[in-house]
Amino acid sequence: MSQLVPPRFLFRWSFPVRNLGDVPHRSGRLLELPESHRIPSLGELDAVPGFADVRLVWNDSGVGLSVDVRGRTRRLNCSSASPSVSDGLHVWFDTRNTKTVHRATKFCQQFSLLPAGGGRTEADPLAVAIPLARAREDSLLADTSRIQVQSEVRPGGYWLEAWLPAESLVGFDPSQHPQLGFHFIVRDSELGEQSLAVGNEFPYAADPSLWQTIELTNG
Repeated sequence: MSQLVPPRFLFRWSFPVRNLGDVPHRSGRLLELPESHRIPSLGELDAVPGFADVRLVWNDSGVGLSVDVRGRTRRLNCSSASPSVSDGLHVWFDTRNTKTVHRATKFCQQFSLLPAGGGRTEADPLAVAIPLARAREDSLLADTSRIQVQSEVRPGGYWLEAWLPAESLVGFDPSQHPQLGFHFIVRDSELGEQSLAVGNEFPYAADPSLWQTIELTNG
């Protein structure tokens, strides 16, 4: 018998995100995060195998994210004209971690981080700020020129690393608000979708109460 409610939806999840003061790096890989920064895959609870390794980091200057996707055989589908449905890492932040409202506040933001689709040949990585649907408060879209993105497309997949500076995250204040609302979807035209907790059966893109919590720790 199929389950009406996915097991991942039955819990409130909270994940520690470790502080690293020396990122982003000025040369070489932008982040190159160790295993201790990986966000666990919850797909096994719903019998959904994962294909992406997602990691997070923070310091007072901002938040970094990385994704490593394996198992692909086809060409990536990334376009600056349709970033929200492109292959890549799509993330949502709420710097006030509000779980009692169903419409985004001015502290909520969405970003599409793509391994390709930018530049004249659309071969460069790309960061795009996406307006949130049904938001209860208007907020200015982040200046994505401040976001650093690095990627490598290889046979069988790709890796992508991105650094979102504090200026691009409305209300980012780790000392006063160390808990952030957070959600991600790794969207892939070949492998499907890997989500943090809930998928397309719920309106996660517009409802911050469906996002989970990341705790900015110094451990």
